[in-house]
Amino acid sequence: MYRMIVRELGGPAALEREDTADVSPGPGEVAIAVEAIGCNFFDTLITLGKYQVKPDLPFAPGAEVAGTLSELGDGVKGFSVGDRVTALLAYGGFASRVIAPSERVFPMPEGMSFQDGAALGLVYQTSYVALVPRAQLRAGETLLVHAAAGGVGLAAVQIGVALGARVIGTAGSPDKLELVKQSGADAVINYREEDFVERVLELTGGRGADVIYDPVGGDTFDGSMKCIAFNGRLLVVGFASGTIPSAKMNRVLLKNISLVGLHWGLYFDKDPAVIRDAQRAIFDLHARGKISPVISATYPLSDAAAALDALGTRQTTGKVVLVP
Repeated sequence: MYRMIVRELGGPAALEREDTADVSPGPGEVAIAVEAIGCNFFDTLITLGKYQVKPDLPFAPGAEVAGTLSELGDGVKGFSVGDRVTALLAYGGFASRVIAPSERVFPMPEGMSFQDGAALGLVYQTSYVALVPRAQLRAGETLLVHAAAGGVGLAAVQIGVALGARVIGTAGSPDKLELVKQSGADAVINYREEDFVERVLELTGGRGADVIYDPVGGDTFDGSMKCIAFNGRLLVVGFASGTIPSAKMNRVLLKNISLVGLHWGLYFDKDPAVIRDAQRAIFDLHARGKISPVISATYPLSDAAAALDALGTRQTTGKVVLVP
C-alpha cells in the first residue's frame, strides 16, 4: 500500500508518497481497499496544523473514502470481505488501503459508483444534518445557501430542493451561478455584483429567508442577519472567509432568530445514530435521483497536493476526488 503523508506541517506542498506494508485491522476494525477519496477544504488546514484535529506527525489527511472490504478484525459484525463500502474518518484517507473503525463504515447501495460514494460523504452529511435535525427545514420555506457552488453549498442546495424548499444560492461567477441553477436552485445571486441582502428581501417580498446556510462567516454572516425572516434559523457551518463573526443580539431578540451551530464531527462521540440516520437518508435520496454529487475534477492520489491546491484556490466547484 501507499499513502500521501506530511512529515512537517507545510500545507499541501509538503505531501509526499510513502510506501508501506499492509497493516491488519485490530478488534472492531476493517481494512478497505480504497477506490476513491473525497477532498475537502479542511484537508488543507490539517496539513498546516490549523484544523481542530491535530494528528501526530507523520500522518495522511483525508476523511472520506469508498472501496471494498479486504479484511475484517475480530468482533466485526454485519460486514463481509468483498462488501462495497464508504467510510468517514477523522484523517488518514489519502491512502490506497485504510484501516477504519467499523462504526464509521457504511454499506454502499448497489449501482453506486465509488466516486459518488466518496463524494456523498462529509459534505452531504454536513448539509443534511444541518438542514434536517438542526434547522428543521420544511417544505415551502425559503432556504438561502451561501457559497452555493462549493462542496457543502451544492449539497445544501440539492438537499433543500429535495425537501421541497424554495432555494436561493449565492456564488461569485456566472459559471458557478449556472451550476447552482443546474442543481435545482430557484434563484441565484452574484454576490460580487449584487447586494445579496437587498436581493433576498426582494425575492421574498421583504420577508427574508427562513433558513440561511452559512459556511463563510465574516461579512456574509452580518448580511445574513439583515435578511433573515421572523422565526428564522441561521446555520453557522464554518468560516471559509477566515473571519469569525459576532452576532448583534438585539437582532436575534427582535426577530426571534435562532442561531444554530453545527460541529458535525462531534456526533460520532455524542450521538452516532444521527450520522447513521443521515447516511441512510442520503443514500436513499441518491437512489431516488433527488441528489447527485457534482464531481468537477479527479486526480491520481499521487497528485494530492495539486488537487488540494486547486480546491483551496477556488479553481474547482463541487467535489474533487482522488483515485489511487
